[in-house]
Amino acid sequence: MSEIAVIGAGAWGTALSIVLGRKGSHRVSLWAHDPQVCESLQRSRINDKYLPGCAIPESVIVTGNLSAALAEAQIVVGAMPSQHCRQLFDQIRPHLLAEALIISATKGLEEKTLLRMTEVVSEGLQKTNQHSPRIGALSGPSFALEAARGDPTAITIAAKDSDLAQVVQQAFSDTRFRVYTNSDVIGVELGGALKNVIAIAAGICNGLGLGHNSIAGLITRGLAEMTRLVIACGGRAETMSGLAGLGDLVLTCTGSLSRNRTVGVELGRGRRLPEIVAAMHGMVAEGIFTTTAAAELAHSHGIEMPITEQVNAILHLGKPPRDAIQELMMRSGKSET
Repeated sequence: MSEIAVIGAGAWGTALSIVLGRKGSHRVSLWAHDPQVCESLQRSRINDKYLPGCAIPESVIVTGNLSAALAEAQIVVGAMPSQHCRQLFDQIRPHLLAEALIISATKGLEEKTLLRMTEVVSEGLQKTNQHSPRIGALSGPSFALEAARGDPTAITIAAKDSDLAQVVQQAFSDTRFRVYTNSDVIGVELGGALKNVIAIAAGICNGLGLGHNSIAGLITRGLAEMTRLVIACGGRAETMSGLAGLGDLVLTCTGSLSRNRTVGVELGRGRRLPEIVAAMHGMVAEGIFTTTAAAELAHSHGIEMPITEQVNAILHLGKPPRDAIQELMMRSGKSET
């Protein structure tokens, strides 16, 4: 039996606690930052704000006390928004067991530093000599609602430490949740972050009333620019043909449950970003932050990412979506390979 702490009671953190709790072979704690969410979870066992309709198993302990959640935790799953990751791990560090395995389930880049989440966690935990952290990244095509209700779901755990990957694979897998292993942490994390940018672009196409030709071309060329950046950062091209690359990209670009795609749809319909974000009532679309970081990361490596650049211009510079599409279509001729 494993002691597992899930830090963050948004939709994905709640879904993971349900997946882990239904196995019955783990002691699972779910930490909620928002007191109202915590109280609702403790009272009704349902996260009405972020994952309505999905009951959390009675075996899962819900708490707002970080120390209590982490006590004896052998596996710690970070499921917080990317921009809160550094601050939260500063708070987590004093309560960690020295041998704890750290799993990042957050798909994003830190906006100011351009770091992947495992890099942010590693920096935070190495501030003292107390921990030499063992860290992995969990990613892949996984809408929280579908994983929570038990739809067959396949994801990947990426870690340089093969023992860690196998422990997590065994702990998380069941008949409805299949976990593969991968040693390419860079590729898996960047795939999970960058697909959100392309999903915003896909939503924009939908909001403008464009058809399947546009979306298929966007997904294909989006995958190409994601792959260029992954290789430049030291990841592997083949990772982008797997669950954390193509799998998550297709899901997020086409699925109506995608918050990033939804942001794009509303942009395509002419709404402004602040208005769209306000209407999300605390839900986070990671692509809003990742777009800027991805564009800067690409620039630092001398990599062309034209879709990402245009999404960034639409989000943060007020560029009209139709102008961005026209500019993409009028770029000079290229070879596909």
